[in-house]
Amino acid sequence: MVNPLATVAPLQAEPLLGMSLSILLFLAGAGLIVGEALAPGTHFFVLGVALLTAGLVGLFIPASLGILAPLILTVVVLATTAVTLWGYRKLDFAAPGRGQTLSSDSLTGQFGTVTERVTRSDGEVKLEDGGFNPYYQARSSGDPIEEGTEVIVIDPGGGNVLDVEPVESGADEIDRALERDRNQSDADTEPERESERA
Repeated sequence: MVNPLATVAPLQAEPLLGMSLSILLFLAGAGLIVGEALAPGTHFFVLGVALLTAGLVGLFIPASLGILAPLILTVVVLATTAVTLWGYRKLDFAAPGRGQTLSSDSLTGQFGTVTERVTRSDGEVKLEDGGFNPYYQARSSGDPIEEGTEVIVIDPGGGNVLDVEPVESGADEIDRALERDRNQSDADTEPERESERA
């Protein structure tokens, strides 16, 4: 008599260390996800989810598929990696250096986009390197800045309310880097000037 469960047994092509490929993928994925918890921002999570998913799918692939089973698992890994990476970036999970703002001074020279019209008393911006929650309250020292305008932080205001000004529309990456350095050096020399006055 044939065992009906034999057709949905885990993929048994050449077991390694006495385990099936599906179990190995599952364990590797779980290990990478744990690794991400221990070292956030290293993107272990993306590959971990892909391997974990492939391991689970592999448990339900019929053994009768033979050589097609590894191909199916490869497609699952690639598709899951693409979807997870897209979601990871869409949710603004941070890359190294973006995960958290070390101090309000590090906001000086940051570029962003106005999400709510910025006036002298109200507004909001989304910073490019603003961390997990890149949305900040912002104020303009001059004319109101309309939604969608690119801005640069000129004064972090303690990190609670940022002072911003619009970026020139023709600015390229080099201009932006120069502007960032100029604002950062202004912020660094301000404490020196205050100590000289005292």
